[in-house]
Amino acid sequence: MNKITLAGAAVIAVALGAYAFTRTPDQSPPAQQAIAPEEDAAMVAVTLPDTLSAEATMGKRAFDAVCADCHGENAAGKLGVAPPLIHKIYEPSHHGDMAFQLAAANGVRAHHWKFGNMPPQPKVTRADMMSIIAYVREVQRANGIN
Repeated sequence: MNKITLAGAAVIAVALGAYAFTRTPDQSPPAQQAIAPEEDAAMVAVTLPDTLSAEATMGKRAFDAVCADCHGENAAGKLGVAPPLIHKIYEPSHHGDMAFQLAAANGVRAHHWKFGNMPPQPKVTRADMMSIIAYVREVQRANGIN
């Protein structure tokens, strides 16, 4: 009886090994296959505040004109391009307003994300940046980033 049990176990082991060896990943059900997000896709979901201050409204216009190409609509980031500014990393206690001013004026070396260095933005004035920062901070607060 031991020989029959051993032979049966061997047959099952060979059958499972053959199945595992010959099975391809394409045989998995479509619901289990991961779908990679598209390059340029928003990296975070952003909730906008009900209203923006006058300065933040100007900042949104400036952000949309200068920053959104890289940092995405509503500062949600763009996969493969640039990080979201509506993220805990950019909360005021870690990246103060002056850090944003300096990043625009001088560029910034990549240090939190693997997007590469941010080039300086010489066309963005200090006043533009004050409005952009007001916009980013108001959106951050609407998303629980204080």
